[in-house]
Amino acid sequence: MVSIVMGSKSDMLVMTETSKTLKELKIPFEIKVMSAHRNPEAVRKFAQSAEKRKVQVIIAGAGGAAALPGIIAAYTIIPVIGVPIKSELDGLDSLLSIAQMPKGVPVATMAIGVAGAVNAAILTAEILSIKNKIIKKSLVKYKNTLNAK
Repeated sequence: MVSIVMGSKSDMLVMTETSKTLKELKIPFEIKVMSAHRNPEAVRKFAQSAEKRKVQVIIAGAGGAAALPGIIAAYTIIPVIGVPIKSELDGLDSLLSIAQMPKGVPVATMAIGVAGAVNAAILTAEILSIKNKIIKKSLVKYKNTLNAK
């Protein structure tokens, strides 16, 4: 239902928070590591096959030049959520790379780091809950838990 993609294995430290939150919300997902710069052909094939594989939302974490979310968005009509990962410039470079997409190629951009990784999962649940009552119920429960904290 959801693909979590990241540019390198080092991004897993942050993107694990996305998977933890999706598990808590009972949303099935897959995790893939692929670099938009080192293997653009694999990224293209992944993005173009996502709809056929029944993926409904793609969450892409990337640091540095952070091209991964934008490249994926260029090849699919599935919603893409970008999570900027801290890198050389404290993640500001990643944030701007993901947020400043050209007209016609949107990527929903989250906060830098762990907060963004968790929020990407919550936004995914909000998107999917429009048509899925089970996810909606999990999301309401999750948000009520936040209120209790």
